[in-house]
Amino acid sequence: MIYLNNENFDEEVIQAKGKILVDFYADWCGPCQGLAPIIEEIDEENKDENIKICKLNVDGAQEISRKYKVMSIPTILVFEDGEIVKSTVGLVEKEYILDMLK
Repeated sequence: MIYLNNENFDEEVIQAKGKILVDFYADWCGPCQGLAPIIEEIDEENKDENIKICKLNVDGAQEISRKYKVMSIPTILVFEDGEIVKSTVGLVEKEYILDMLK
């Protein structure tokens, strides 16, 4: 799992090739805490896949959150070759996230 911030977002997400899941969260957010173990499971299970799993704390990256119009958390954005291809907001089930990554 890669923890993103203002300094590494472009390199790890925008300039990177392949699929990248970015979980926009905050430590104080209850639904985000519920989603965290699901994201960790997906990260562990997809180590051999060409999928990068990342987390971005919105409290430390408000500029990025505004750029991608993240108004509610948790928000998951799936990027492919630097472009958003899928998104969802709120606490969702693991199977739904896995479908987003197909």
